[in-house]
Parts: sequence; C-alpha cells; structure tokens
Amino acid sequence: MSKPTVVPYGEWPSPITSDLIVSDSIRLGSALLDGDHIYWLEGRPSEGGRNVIVQLSPDGEMTDVLPAPYNARTRVHEYGGGAVSADGGIITFVNYRDQRIYRFRPGETPEALTPPDALRYADFVVDHSRRRLICVREDHREVGAAAREVGAAAREVVNTITAVSLDDGMEQQVLVAGSDFYASPRLSPDGSRLAWLAWQHPNMPWDGTELWVAELDAGGACIDPHLVAGGPDESIFEPIWSPDGVLTFVSDRTGWWNLYRLEEGWSSSGDPESFSDRSSPRCLVEMEAEFGQPQWIFGLSTYGYRTVDEIICTYTQDGTDRLARLAVHGAPGGESPLIPIETPYTSIGGIEVGDDPDGLIFRGGAPRRVSALLALDLRTGNHQILKRSTRLDVDIGYLSMPEPVAFPSDDRTAYGLFYPPTNKDCIAPEGELPPLLVFSHGGPTGASSSSLDLRIQFWTSRGFAVLDVNYGGSTGYGRHYRNLLLGKWGIVDVDDCANGALQLVAEGRVDGERLAIRGGSAGGYTTLSALTFRDVFHAGASHYGVSDLEALARDTHKFESRYLDRLIGPYPERRDLYEARSPIHHLEHLDTPIIFFQGLEDEIVPPAQAEVMVTALREKGVPVAYLAFEGEQHGFRSSENIKRSLDAELYFYGRIFGFTPADEIEPVVIENLEAWT
Repeated sequence: MSKPTVVPYGEWPSPITSDLIVSDSIRLGSALLDGDHIYWLEGRPSEGGRNVIVQLSPDGEMTDVLPAPYNARTRVHEYGGGAVSADGGIITFVNYRDQRIYRFRPGETPEALTPPDALRYADFVVDHSRRRLICVREDHREVGAAAREVGAAAREVVNTITAVSLDDGMEQQVLVAGSDFYASPRLSPDGSRLAWLAWQHPNMPWDGTELWVAELDAGGACIDPHLVAGGPDESIFEPIWSPDGVLTFVSDRTGWWNLYRLEEGWSSSGDPESFSDRSSPRCLVEMEAEFGQPQWIFGLSTYGYRTVDEIICTYTQDGTDRLARLAVHGAPGGESPLIPIETPYTSIGGIEVGDDPDGLIFRGGAPRRVSALLALDLRTGNHQILKRSTRLDVDIGYLSMPEPVAFPSDDRTAYGLFYPPTNKDCIAPEGELPPLLVFSHGGPTGASSSSLDLRIQFWTSRGFAVLDVNYGGSTGYGRHYRNLLLGKWGIVDVDDCANGALQLVAEGRVDGERLAIRGGSAGGYTTLSALTFRDVFHAGASHYGVSDLEALARDTHKFESRYLDRLIGPYPERRDLYEARSPIHHLEHLDTPIIFFQGLEDEIVPPAQAEVMVTALREKGVPVAYLAFEGEQHGFRSSENIKRSLDAELYFYGRIFGFTPADEIEPVVIENLEAWT
C-alpha cells in the first residue's frame, strides 16, 4: 500500500468524477408487480432524463419495453409519481410530452387512450369488473391566459378522482369531487368499495388529510361516502385493503406515523355498519417511529400485506430505515408484533409484495451501497440485486462514512449526518482544517438519507467535509419536529444549518473561515436566507432556489400555492412576513459570493427569482456566477447539465477559497472576482 500524499484540502484528486457520476447513473423508481413479471421506471440522464419502463421476466431477461421518445412521467401536482400501472400483461402510462394516457403490451407500439386536451392523470388502479382505470385527474382546461389575468382563484385547476374507460378513454366518469386535492384511490378486493385521500388548502398532505370510503353502485358511481379517519390536523398516508377487505392506513394521530386497521363494519362479509357507531381504528403497533412519508409524489409505498395475518413494512427511527414483519392480530404472550428483518440497508422504500408470499421487492441503500432495486426471499432472508442505480464500483478507501450528529440549536436539538473528508491517497498538510459544505435538503419537508450518494462523495473525496442537515421541519423525527417549521420557515431551518456548522467549528473539525452552504428548491431558499440573514457562511450555491416568497405564493402551481400559509403566514394578510423573510428584499445584507443554477423552464421557481439576485450581486461588486440551462425544469435531468453543475460549483469554491481542484474543469465566469480578491 502506497503512502498517502500530502495535498491541501480541496485539491485531492478523486476517481469519483462528474463524468463517472453521470455516465452510468439512473434514478430508480418503485417496482410494479404483474404476476411473475416485474416492472420499474428508470430516469436516465443519458437520455435527457427520459423515464423508461423496464421489464424483468421470470427467466431473468431484462428489457426496455417503453420505446423512445415516450417518457413515462405525469405532471399532476407538478412533482408527479404514480405514472404507470401494469395489469394482465398490459401497461398503462402517462406520456410526459402530451400528458395523455397510453396503453400497450410489451413489444407493441403504445396507443393513446385519452384525448389530446389539458387533462393530467396519476395514481392508477384497475377496476377489472367495469373495464376502467380509476385515478387522480387534474383538469387544466379552464386555465388560460384570460383566466390568469383575473386572479389566483381563477387559475386553480380542478382535481378529482375519475374513472377512465379502458375501451374508450373519451368516456370518463368523475367519481369524487369537491376537495382541493386527492390521492391514493384504492379499490377493495371485491371491487365493491373505494377508499381515497382528500385534503384542502392550506394543508399539505403531511399536515392533514381525510380518509374516505364509499360503496360503488352497479354503474360504478360512489354512493354514501363516509369520512372514516383524518382531519385538518391528522395526516393519513397510504390506505391499503387487506386481502380479506379490511382497510389499513398510516396515521400520525399520536404524533408519529403508525399503522392502523379499520376493522369493525368493513369486513368482506355483510353490509357496512353505520360509521357513527364505530369505534376508533386499531393501532397495530404504537412506536415513536415513522411508518409513513411526506407525499410529495404519488405512488409511495412503505408496507404491503404478505398474508391476511402479516404485513411487511419499513419504518424510520433515529434517522435510519428498518424492514420488519408485523403481525396483524398481535403476538402471543404480550410480545411485540413487530419482528425485524435483518438487511444491510439503512435507507428503504418502495415496498411491493406480490402473489408469492415469500417474495418482496424494495429499494434499498446504505452508506457503502448505492440505491438499488432488490428482491428479498422472506423465508431465507437472502436478497438479490435486480438493478443498481449505478454500475460503478468505488473503492471504499474513497468513501466517507456518515456519522449521525445531534447538536444544540435554539434551546432544542437538531440533527444531521456528518461526512469527514476521505481519500486513501491523500492527507492534508499538518494543522490544516477542511472546508465545510453544508447541505440543506429540499421540501422543506424532506429528510437526508444515509444511502450512498456519489454526489456527496464527490466532495468528501476531494477534501471537503459535508454536513447534511435534518433541520427542524424534516421528516423522520415525528410530527412535533416536523411542525417546528410552521410559521418559522427561514428561521428554524437557517438557524439549524448555521448552528450545525458552528458546532463543527467549535469542535475543531472544520475550517471556520471556509464554510459554504448549498441547496436546491426549498433548500435553495434556506441557502439564500442563511447567506443573507446570518454572518456564518463565506460562499454558497443556489440550485433553483426560492428568493422571493411573495412571488412563490402568488405564482406557483396549485399543489404548493397555499403551502406558505402554514410555513410563513396567510397571504396577503401577512405580506410583511413574506417581505421580511425574502432574501430578494434584503440585498443590502447580502455580501457573500454565490453561484446560481437555474432551469429556464422551471414553473415552480421561475428563472426571474435567480436573475434578480444575480443582478443585485453584480451591481454590489460581490462575486457571482449564473448558469442557466435550456430545457431544464425544477431539478436537472440531463447528464450534461448535471455534470456541468457539479464541476462549476467545485470550480467556484476553488476560486473563492483559494485552492485549485485537481480536475480539469471548464472555467466559470465569476463576475467581480478580481476586485473581490
């Protein structure tokens, strides 16, 4: 073994290059099971971000079944999810370009089922007896240029649960309407009942949702709908019918997302009883753990029935995901009904249980294992990797292991994952401390994952320390922690990012003169706010970040159009708060170098939000760089743009902090740099 070379932090040569990251990396979607066939989505940067449907046959043959240029991606809620179903050998999907539903058998050319209009669809369930799809539909037909001039109310699209005929997609029947949002339409095994989630402005689905159930008449219409759980302050997640027709769901009524069953009156035999006489749903296991997730997209799955008596589930506890069996009717002798399933994975999702009760498909990752689609034999405990998110094998000598950290922040505790700089070939000069890059995740109701992320290792293998912060408001620590951000976005998250960095400085683990912060979308807002309102960081990178809260509240899409009511305050009544917490209105305080990355087709955070900030920094003489990408939206999907963003950000920090990266990087135009230095 060769002796490590002494090289300053930031200048370490690394095999984890931007070319390597984008050359063979994909985004893995959840699996779909259809008999003995397995399907999943792959988002491929090498194909401009196209979502391809892949089939794995029983004999192990893996085939792309969605031909180019089709792209399986829905724009319902703009974030999408739930764009594909597979049933009886027929695949149904939403094509991104026209948002129409298409059907095909593998090997055939997809045929459009729905008309070319302003309708969007997501979250499918097949109603076999009535030959139709039941789904969430988002109607944009009344949203036009004239409507935009009238005001926000006139711009609202209409969300419903709708049935689409599989014989003639023009034939559509609205089953449920009247709420602002819907998700998770789920048909009972005998096809006689429909369950669904609904919620109203200003709630997001992790704030409060309602679980409804209705019977279906002979014509397939909903009759006698009943609210069975949930409300404005209770979040319901992922309703599922058991094989014998009992409704199961996740609720955070105790402060944690736990599993419940609605047993009385909804068994498969007999007529349902009056809901007014019902007892409360039964909690299957009460724990300070999260069995649910924030529903940013459709099609999330954290559990499934293996048999009528057993559920396979995943849950998050202390920032780590675990897999387990859950005895539906309890365990004998007062033992816990939850039995852990040992796996080497710490980040788990996309649970799918098929016809084989001993087979399980899920996505898993770990600090030294990239995210992968996996098959687990529940009898033996053996697992098989079906598809990895990358085929790259990186020597563990270049991989930084995350260290869970907790630190004080405003009389409470905040959390994060700390990654020290790691490279088996290099050590820093004696006495030098590494620069710190703080990651601020999006959402803001998201969470940092311990799964191997080569985009973090890109930095740590070059000599950066990384702190991935789970600030107050993050998911995975219960409703109380999630609610810390209510009314305090731009305060709690910013304080936690700043205090986490200062704690590491106080511990002597990082260089207090080389602190940077980065984030995308909501994480970009936290980044810009930290750079504007706190005197902690010395550089930053905003990836399609929010700078103007008022513009976001006024102009964003329906799903998030009232999100800020809870995070900031009602608009326009509390316009003062929106202005007070918007970096764009306090540019006199901003004198920190920033690099901005922006998709020019971003409808969630339009380019103007970045461009005003860039102009202001330019005029103030502060170093600033701006990279805008044609064709990109909210989040970059093209390999070329992902690569350029990584390299440009590294180049920017090198110029600001005074080091020269070992990589050959196309220079970035940084205005005001010479005068600044």
